[in-house]
Amino acid sequence: MTGPTVTKTPKLYIGGAFVRSESGLVYRPQSAANVPRGSRKDLREAVRAARRAQPGWAGLTAYNRGQVIYRVAEMMESARSSFMLALGGGRQAGREVDSCLEALVFYAGAADKLSQLGGSVNSVAGPFFNFTIPEPVGVTFLVAGDRRALLPLVTHVAAAICGGNAVVALVSSARPLPGLLLGETLQTGDVPPGVVNLLSGMPEDLLGWAGSHRDIDLIDCCGCDPQEWRELAEAAAESVTRVLPPETTPALTPSLSLRMMEMKTVWHPVGL
Repeated sequence: MTGPTVTKTPKLYIGGAFVRSESGLVYRPQSAANVPRGSRKDLREAVRAARRAQPGWAGLTAYNRGQVIYRVAEMMESARSSFMLALGGGRQAGREVDSCLEALVFYAGAADKLSQLGGSVNSVAGPFFNFTIPEPVGVTFLVAGDRRALLPLVTHVAAAICGGNAVVALVSSARPLPGLLLGETLQTGDVPPGVVNLLSGMPEDLLGWAGSHRDIDLIDCCGCDPQEWRELAEAAAESVTRVLPPETTPALTPSLSLRMMEMKTVWHPVGL
């Protein structure tokens, strides 16, 4: 005799908690599950959670952030079968999970090397040392898009948080389950609450609000189509929020993390 089947209810991941959409609305994508349709208020709460968490996350040593990201890779590896099932199974799903693991391990290793790769000692005329140091932008809003359900999301989240940013990510609207499942991996992977927040829903409900939100410091349009990118750039123009353009293939490179950082110049008198 078998026990009852318990169907998992997908939920948003905001501030380290799994919550239903504030509106109570759901939609049904290609899967049979009812997925929360994130609202403007859900976006606002996610940005607040990210803003609260970001200073503490950035205050950790870069080596410590790399350890946490590596722990996320360990947790994803242990949940490999669940991710493959959410991706539809088969070899292609296995390859996508492998690529996600590779991205997490890469950015775990890059975390304590960004200062050396992006910083410099500048020659100045005078008795001073002049340094350029990369610092996190702050809160990043990420649009994962529908081209692939998981890999762009994992790659860009890892690139953002390894530099000390906090993230609010809109997962694939067509295939949201793998992205929402990532929340469980983040929670068991020791990522502090609020550092990564995951929303599901329709882009037309959220992108306009995200573009004009003045507490978002950077918008990563990695999964946007050209029209969505233009709309986000126009909405963000008044707040001078930085908007990164879409990309066809997520690349494992420290320059992706450095694009999500600001360069700070520091002067020190010689001899001190």
